[in-house]
Amino acid sequence: MSNTTNNPIKKTYDIHDRIYRFIVEVIRLINSLPKTPSNYVITGQILRSVTSMGANDQEADGTLTKKDFLHCYTIVRKEGKETNFWIRLVSDTNSLQIRERSLKLGVEGGEIVAIISTIINKTRGK
Repeated sequence: MSNTTNNPIKKTYDIHDRIYRFIVEVIRLINSLPKTPSNYVITGQILRSVTSMGANDQEADGTLTKKDFLHCYTIVRKEGKETNFWIRLVSDTNSLQIRERSLKLGVEGGEIVAIISTIINKTRGK
C-alpha cells in the first residue's frame, strides 16, 4: 500500500523500500550536479553517508538481537542526519533547479530520520 505526494519519491509504508528509493534519488541528484570543486567534495561526502544509511538499514533488518538492531538503526539515523546536512548544502550552493530538487529530498530525508527515531524509541520502550 502506498500514498503519493508532490515529492518525486513515491512514499511507501515499508521503511526499507523508502530508504532505498531515497538513496536512489540522492544519487541521481549528485550525478546531475555541476562538476565544481565544492560539489566534488560534497558529492563524495553525501555518497558515503547516504549509502551507509542503506547498508545499515539492511543490516538492521537481519540482526538477531535488539541491541544489534538498535545499534544499526542508530547509525541509519546518524547517517540520515548527515545526508540531510549535505543535501541542504547542495541546495544552498547550486542553481535554482537543483535547489528545488534538493529541498524535496531534504523533506523526505527529514521524514525518514523522524521515522527511524520513532522506531528506535519504540524499540527501546520509551
